[in-house]
Amino acid sequence: METRNESFFSEMLRFALITLAIVLPIRFFVAEPFIVSGASMEPTFETGDYLIVDQLSYRFESPKRGEVIIFRYPQNPSKYFIKRIVGLPGETVIIKDGAATIKNTEHPNGFIFNQSFLSFTDSSNGSYTLSNDDYFVMGDNRPASSDSRSWGALPKENIVGRAFVRLFPPSEIGIFPGNHATSQ
Repeated sequence: METRNESFFSEMLRFALITLAIVLPIRFFVAEPFIVSGASMEPTFETGDYLIVDQLSYRFESPKRGEVIIFRYPQNPSKYFIKRIVGLPGETVIIKDGAATIKNTEHPNGFIFNQSFLSFTDSSNGSYTLSNDDYFVMGDNRPASSDSRSWGALPKENIVGRAFVRLFPPSEIGIFPGNHATSQ
């Protein structure tokens, strides 16, 4: 009887070790869970939405305008935020009466960032020029969002990854939730 118990426990231990050897690298280097907290991305994301963050893609490609990303807050890297990319490295973002105009080498006179998906707009104003490693991010609920308008550009090194899958609530399950294609 002891041999069966020892065999059972050694098999369980082996199973647990193999599982950890597979799951932990995926969890720490490929995908990370994230639970949305706060109103800054409403109505795109609500408090309690459960996301899986793709941590791998940005090692091979640069973040794109319109993508929803999770990042470490520049003023307190222990906190994680979720926002939408509006401005890319080297661009100038001009906010006038809530509209975002992007100036870059392709569009020296600027183009207006498509924000047709927004339910909330505001009347904020400002101009922000980004360095070669900075992004300009904003929440979809502009009046309730602490974002690049208040604390400045987001350094690329703070980006954890992009929202890859929404798992909760069940009615909103989907891949690349909240991403909106832009024409620019």
